[in-house]
Parts: sequence; structure tokens; C-alpha cells
Amino acid sequence: MAEDCRGKSLWPELLGGRGKAAEKKIEKENPYVDARIVLDGSFVTQEFSCTRVWVWVDKEGIVTRVPKIG
Repeated sequence: MAEDCRGKSLWPELLGGRGKAAEKKIEKENPYVDARIVLDGSFVTQEFSCTRVWVWVDKEGIVTRVPKIG
């Protein structure tokens, strides 16, 4: 489904980095998305959206999953 979305859709290079920095980079590289920081273990909607990127972080704010459109 992400292949139907506009702009960059996957950011593997951000894995292990700081969540806030990842959020800024994602929104800079793809102005069509809203990056949202989410703490591991939190519940989020399973509904797919071309305008959203979940940035999963641990309690230290480190990105724990590859951010991608969804």
C-alpha cells in the first residue's frame, strides 16, 4: 500500500537514532506525512494512512522500529 503514497515511505537509516530527530527528518524528507512519536507498547490504530508515519521509541526516546508510512 505504501507504494501508492506520495514521496519517501521508509526510513531504515533512522533505526537506533533519537525519536525527535527522526520525526523532523521524516517530515523534511516527505512533506506529505505527519510523523508521530509513539512509545513501545502503546496502542495505535491499525488503519492505513498515506499521511502518517509512526516513530516507535523506547523509554529513552530511541527509535526501535524502522519508520514507515502507514
